[in-house]
Amino acid sequence: MRRARNTAQRHQGGFTLVEVLVALVVMAVMAGLAWRGIDGLARAREVTQSNLEATERLNTVMAQLEADLLAVYDTQGVVPAVSCDGATLRMTRTAPDQEGVQLVAWQLRSPQWTRWASPAALRSGELQEHWLRSQQLLGNETNQLLLLGGVTGMQVYFFRGNAWTNCQSSAGTATAATGTPGTSAGTGTPTQATPPPAGVRIVLTLAQPRTGTLTRSFALGPQ
Repeated sequence: MRRARNTAQRHQGGFTLVEVLVALVVMAVMAGLAWRGIDGLARAREVTQSNLEATERLNTVMAQLEADLLAVYDTQGVVPAVSCDGATLRMTRTAPDQEGVQLVAWQLRSPQWTRWASPAALRSGELQEHWLRSQQLLGNETNQLLLLGGVTGMQVYFFRGNAWTNCQSSAGTATAATGTPGTSAGTGTPTQATPPPAGVRIVLTLAQPRTGTLTRSFALGPQ
């Protein structure tokens, strides 16, 4: 009777050391699982935010490229309205909010995609000088902007003759009445003997933060 009373008094007085240790172990395991869950959620949120920012920037860049192509201005032989040498896409466009014509160069310097815009030109000679300068860009010129990083490849196609062809191909072009493409006297600047393409397709190879290829097609504005 006395032993039963003592046992009851011990249970009423608190937990044993073994019970406390077991409780601590259980709480530690639960805390570890909870931390792993929170850490996983935080990482997933960071990845989602990074992808969202990359998508928004990519859409902004493509919107700028579309704006350039919609504003293409055919200079009727002074310089090509739209041309590409594989690494640089060049175009002449009406200068925004001012008079004159700009030469715009979209250039791949792997892994960076940049855009350079010349000052507005009011004379043919000025535009030809901008054309020559666009062939000697170093990447640190004024008015040159870094648009995207992580771009390892760029392919450009022109829509001519109801078909997409490589931008450096002559397929689908027709010689104008002025003759075959030549060079402006004393400038080394190629003349535009064919009209600009009806559309331009860009295929980018992306490495970071996304991997894969991105293809966008654009129609040129009325000439």
